[in-house]
Amino acid sequence: MVEFTLWDILRNLLLALRWTVALSLIAFAGGGLVGGLLLTLRLALGPRTRRAIALYVQLFQGTPLLMQLFLAYFGLALLGWEVSAWTAAALALTLYTSAYLVEIWRGCVEAVPRGQWEAARSLALSFGEQLRHVILPQAFRLAVAPTVGMLVQVIKGTALASVIGFVELTKAGSMIANASFKPFLVFGCVALLYFALCFPVSLFAQHLEAKLHARPS
Repeated sequence: MVEFTLWDILRNLLLALRWTVALSLIAFAGGGLVGGLLLTLRLALGPRTRRAIALYVQLFQGTPLLMQLFLAYFGLALLGWEVSAWTAAALALTLYTSAYLVEIWRGCVEAVPRGQWEAARSLALSFGEQLRHVILPQAFRLAVAPTVGMLVQVIKGTALASVIGFVELTKAGSMIANASFKPFLVFGCVALLYFALCFPVSLFAQHLEAKLHARPS
């Protein structure tokens, strides 16, 4: 039996941590792009579009991420599209993230007083100009902190990608634990690495919230 030292365990976990970070960034960036597009469509188009987007949001928020990963990996294969675990995980997490981000941003846009819309229209601005110059800058102040906070949920959500065979931090921890027969030590290190990723992001979100909502003296 191969003896695993603490350094061996940490070194292999750190190698796997790269894929957790990469998957988190891809899901967050992709979710932001899809969420931004959905928000624009929801604001610009009619009630049918708003209802369709609301259904999309309820679908992804109302079902477990684990099931979404299974459907992306095995469901696409049934349709004849063979995808890797990496592709399926990125797709499922992107859609999952977009459903939450579009709701966060919608709430921030709706928090802007209606008088701001009316003032923008009185200046004969087009809808796009109203958003770009008047509404979105104000909504941005409200949205930054919860958007950054959502990144923490995305990072933790990547752990579920291990169930479809994607070797990220959790999957690597399981493999090392089975090989080393040191599950407590291995998963203790896994937990610490997740904490090392998530805690600074949480602090950054709190700092942004305090900074953006600070009242001038």
